[in-house]
Amino acid sequence: MRILLLYPLFPKSFWSFDRVLDLIGCKVTLPPLGLITVAAILPQNWEFRLVDRNISFETEADWKWADLVIVSGMIVQKPDLLEVISKAKQRGKLVAVGGPYVTSTPEEAQRAGADFLILDEGEITLPLFVEALERGETSGVFRANGNKPDVTKTPIPRYDLLDLKSYSDMSIQFSRGCPFQCEFCDIIVLYGRKPRTKNPAQVMAELQTLYDLGWRRSIFMVDDNFIGNKRNVKLLLRELAPWMKERGYPFRFVTEASVDLAQDAELLELMIAANFAAVFVGIETPDTDSLALTQKFQNTRNSLIESVQKINRSGLRVMAGFIIGFDGEKPGAGDRIINFVEATGIPQAMFSMLQALPTTALWHRLEKEGRLLEGSEEANIHQGTLINFIPTRPIEDIAREYVRCFWELYEPERYLARVYRHFLQMDPAAQNKKKFKMPQLVYIRALMIIFWRQGFKRKTRWQFWRQLFSIVLKNPSVFERYLVNCAHLEHFLEYRQIVRDDIEGQLAQYLENKANLQPLVKV
Repeated sequence: MRILLLYPLFPKSFWSFDRVLDLIGCKVTLPPLGLITVAAILPQNWEFRLVDRNISFETEADWKWADLVIVSGMIVQKPDLLEVISKAKQRGKLVAVGGPYVTSTPEEAQRAGADFLILDEGEITLPLFVEALERGETSGVFRANGNKPDVTKTPIPRYDLLDLKSYSDMSIQFSRGCPFQCEFCDIIVLYGRKPRTKNPAQVMAELQTLYDLGWRRSIFMVDDNFIGNKRNVKLLLRELAPWMKERGYPFRFVTEASVDLAQDAELLELMIAANFAAVFVGIETPDTDSLALTQKFQNTRNSLIESVQKINRSGLRVMAGFIIGFDGEKPGAGDRIINFVEATGIPQAMFSMLQALPTTALWHRLEKEGRLLEGSEEANIHQGTLINFIPTRPIEDIAREYVRCFWELYEPERYLARVYRHFLQMDPAAQNKKKFKMPQLVYIRALMIIFWRQGFKRKTRWQFWRQLFSIVLKNPSVFERYLVNCAHLEHFLEYRQIVRDDIEGQLAQYLENKANLQPLVKV
């Protein structure tokens, strides 16, 4: 059987880094890890062809070749995912759809014409799908019925199906699930609160596969909380560090973790030894009352500022997520977030309005209270999306505060100053494990463009050179990583304008229709 795997388009987002990717000749940040894992689980005597629509579009020859089309994606990919289903059905193809978006909201994919819905985790539901095909069935819905797979049996993803040169980073997964109970989070709904992990040998085999394919850049551990099972993650890191050293540190790792990472010195040391370079943490808000209300209690036990600074000083660049719009929130929440970001020097602060994701505890609470807005289940949720429920203070106040604060966070001088402070305080002993190699011409060209734009063309010129020379003198080991984060400004200058335009447009429409907008009592 010939399988066409299609990965839908992403909108421009906080993490798309389009302008930066253009400088280094890449098309996309991360590959479709879910689809190449699907390809590894399905029978290996089948033929597979993968098209990541973020790189290039499928051809009519691809459509003609395929016996079956499989599509997967997240909620932000919804418009193109539904479009792909429609295109496949116009060509008379059987279509199977899965992934987190369809698992949470399967009805739209059904209405679009999908023949098979492969929901929940594929290790359980894909074999059921294969059995249905073998029986000659042409439609069906497959669910895990509350069961969770043993991920120690998950095969190595089919990295060979990827056009590796088009990606700036690769992805692997170590664990699924998170032990915490944040009200707004759908991860615990999709994957449970008991983290399940692969064993170290599995991860080593996946890394060896990428190494053998010639990959030598960054790898994102896509776990929603890499340290959810601290015992098992330490076992992994103790094996990963010598593996990396033996091969000359071919990769640099990035991941996501809860902020309690700061309270585990051994774990920080192990991550640094294995060449982890950055970690994303969900701060959400410095307002303790809001954290308690949304059940993010893990962020209330220690000083958030001190925790971030401890992680940063260890040698890890801290990225963080922030949210505005919690119930009971007082005016000025955005300014308090800006003050926190400035106090910690976090360069990349992902800031968005609170969204009620389908199936989350927040969604069910707001539904019960009659506060979900009409169409909220169809929201295409990202940083440019207006809040999708009735909050406890006016939506227009939250939206205007959000737009202003997002804009201010990425003022060029302010952003570059945070990058400088963040990298200046890093432990130099944690850096430069890899031997120096002459950079490729594409990176030299990118560096020259950054020098021109930030060091000559813009009003940041004096600040840029002053900070650059200070880094060289005071902490030269972080020089490369410092410059990369300066380059990220090119993306944020464009993206903050996109966010402003999107939110202001949606807000104007909301205010125009406010009199007719009714709460959604039942979804």
